[in-house]
Amino acid sequence: MKAKDSVRVSCLRMLMAALKNLQVEKRQELTDDEIKKTISSSVRKCKEALEEFRKGGREDLAIKEEKEIQILYEYLPKQLTPEEIEKILQEIISELSAESSKDMGNVMKAAMVRMAGMAQGKEVSKIAGKLLE
Repeated sequence: MKAKDSVRVSCLRMLMAALKNLQVEKRQELTDDEIKKTISSSVRKCKEALEEFRKGGREDLAIKEEKEIQILYEYLPKQLTPEEIEKILQEIISELSAESSKDMGNVMKAAMVRMAGMAQGKEVSKIAGKLLE
């Protein structure tokens, strides 16, 4: 607040509100995993909003969303690269003996447990789909 960074202040206030709402809903203190999931969910929502703003020609709002995404990533573990995600998915596929897209549900379930907070589900799903073709 003292630095007059209004984007950071509003982003963190929004995150704090989301965490508080979840805490009230659950009626107990949040675990680290629940906090990571909430932050990841906020990142996903920002990315979706970013895409919509770009489609609508609102570059000013898209830039704001990009800044918010960068701020939120500061509170998540280091994000995996597509190559790292692919390597982990190949391990999971071989462990589960998955062969086709019919096994996608089991692969995704195991993958999201292993990569919780380190990768977005949409990206993991896209890579898993390519590997299971």
